[in-house]
Amino acid sequence: MEKVTRLISEKGVVMFSKSSCCMCYAVKILFHEIGVNPMVHELDQDPEGREMERALMRMGCSTPVPVVFIGGKYVGSTNEVMTLHLGGSLLPLIKPYQAVSS
Repeated sequence: MEKVTRLISEKGVVMFSKSSCCMCYAVKILFHEIGVNPMVHELDQDPEGREMERALMRMGCSTPVPVVFIGGKYVGSTNEVMTLHLGGSLLPLIKPYQAVSS
């Protein structure tokens, strides 16, 4: 649980993922297209991944992956992120974390 909490606080946009998950891939692509480079933590490539997944569920994350945090707050999974994006609410949330283009 401590590792999960630490990872969430390390960067503005944090995503817990599995490398083989197509929905995780879709959310990663969305973030990259809107200029955000999230910290992606692949649970299936971490020896503590299963424990971390259980910790995320105890924190109230309703689906295993993807699990997205913005500004340290749980946003949700694919459906919630896409709903925010389509409704125009995602960009204001991630604006402080967008890459600055020169």
